[in-house]
Amino acid sequence: MTITLDYNELGTAAGRDLGYSEYREITQDQVNTFADAADDHQWIHVDPVKAKDGPFGAPIAHGFLTLSLAIPFWTELFDVTGVGTRVNYGLDKVRFPAPVPVGSRIRMKGVIAEVEEIPGGYQLTVDQTIEVEGGTKPAVVARGLYRFYA
Repeated sequence: MTITLDYNELGTAAGRDLGYSEYREITQDQVNTFADAADDHQWIHVDPVKAKDGPFGAPIAHGFLTLSLAIPFWTELFDVTGVGTRVNYGLDKVRFPAPVPVGSRIRMKGVIAEVEEIPGGYQLTVDQTIEVEGGTKPAVVARGLYRFYA
């Protein structure tokens, strides 16, 4: 469920738990498309036959593919009304603790850790954890930085 705040409420959003996004399945087609876009065709991602005998027992998503899904997950979790411009400002402290096998389902949990007033708007620091359904460790742990301008 999307949490929606008005721009004027952003200053009080620190500590807000945004809950979980819906699950998304990672497909081989998606991994192959990302491999083409990133020019990263390592066999652990794009060769299901060879990857079956590899260290993960199956092809896995690129870490940066998994990380890129933070954007649709984020928009699923949080919205702000009364905003003129939104900017994905960056990431801090990104880690990939566990692989994401093709065919698995992932989702993201978000918590607004900090809110900082910046010239003309607010910057939100969001703790983002992407997890694999049934996994014991997260696939991605990152702090997302998002800016909102009136």
